[in-house]
Amino acid sequence: MNKLEKDFLGLISQYNAMIHKVVYLYRDTPEDREDLFQEIVFQLWKSYPNFKAESKISTWMYRIALNTAIASFRKQKSPIKFLSQLPDLAEEQVSEELLVRQERLFSVLKVLDDGEKALITLYFEDLSYQLNSEVIGISENYVGVKINRIKAKIKNLLDRKL
Repeated sequence: MNKLEKDFLGLISQYNAMIHKVVYLYRDTPEDREDLFQEIVFQLWKSYPNFKAESKISTWMYRIALNTAIASFRKQKSPIKFLSQLPDLAEEQVSEELLVRQERLFSVLKVLDDGEKALITLYFEDLSYQLNSEVIGISENYVGVKINRIKAKIKNLLDRKL
């Protein structure tokens, strides 16, 4: 294994959770998630030699992951399926109440459009509006406006599900 491959595998290991969050948001079945994960890693690998460090590596990875997820979502357009339970995201112990809340949130997030999903994913990662702006390609002010609108939409959808 050469240095480039070793460095890339280290990055994938470091940002594995971030890639999985994007995958879970855009795919419903384990098979589709695995396919999308592989496609994102493949796209990252293809682009990795051209990464010029003009942005943070996490910003670059988010941009590729979200663009790959959105592009592949548009290609396949499978019907939206709501899961009866939350996918096994983490190995850590979580309470039953938290699982129910996460399940409700994921079911609401699935109805957002692609751009809204991308922005709220970055918001949940607690990235700055500046980084969101760089990844999505809109102004920082518009990021704030869009996030507030998305939060209001999510709240409205969650209230209707009660």
